[in-house]
Amino acid sequence: MLKRTYLKLVEYQTEQSRRHLEEVRSIHREMRGYKHDFHNHLQTLKSYLDAGDVKRAREYVLELDKQLMNVDTLLKTGNASLDAILSAKLAQAKDENVAVTVKANVPEWLTVSDLELSIIVGNLLDNAIEACRAAQGERFIRLFIGMKGKMLYFSMLNAAGGKLKKSGALFGSSKSGAHGFGLRRAEAIIREHGGWVKYNSEDGAFTSEFLVPALT
Repeated sequence: MLKRTYLKLVEYQTEQSRRHLEEVRSIHREMRGYKHDFHNHLQTLKSYLDAGDVKRAREYVLELDKQLMNVDTLLKTGNASLDAILSAKLAQAKDENVAVTVKANVPEWLTVSDLELSIIVGNLLDNAIEACRAAQGERFIRLFIGMKGKMLYFSMLNAAGGKLKKSGALFGSSKSGAHGFGLRRAEAIIREHGGWVKYNSEDGAFTSEFLVPALT
C-alpha cells in the first residue's frame, strides 16, 4: 500500500511538472514572438505620428500595453529552461506583492534534465511563495543561482512567519499531500545526482540551498 501511494505521488508530481514546463515554455515562445514583432510595432507608431494622427498612435500604444500586461518579462540566466521556470514562478510571486531579487548565470546545457530542474526549482519557489504569505512584515525572495566549477549552486532567502519545526530532513508546511511530497521529490533528485540540499528556518526568514553536479 505504501509503495503504491508513493508511486502515485511520483506519477502525479511528474505529470504536474511536465504541464508546468510546457506552460513556461509557452510563455518563452510568446515573449520571443513579441520581440520579433517589436520592430513592426515601432513602424506602425512611426507611420501614425508621421501622419500627425496622435489619437490613433495613443490608442495603439494603450492596446499594446494591455497585451503586454499578460506577458511576464523573462529573466536571462543563459539557460532557456531555467529562464522559463523562474519567469513563471517569480511572476506569481510579484502578483502576490513579494519583492523579488534575482542573480542567475547558468550554462545553456546541464546534465540535470529540464524536467528535473522544473521539479527542483519549481517546488523550492512554491515553498518560498507559501512562506511569504505567512510573513508579518516585508515579503521578499532573494535568489542566487550560479556555477561553482561543474556544480550548480542555488541559494534562496525568503520572508516567512515564525520558526518552523523540523520533521526529519524537512520543515513542516501549512500544506500537506502533494506539496510536502514535492519538496521530498526535489531533495531526492538532488541526492540522486550526488548533490546536497539544506534548509534553515528562523523567525521571519527561511533559507534553501543546494549544490548538485550539472556539467560533465
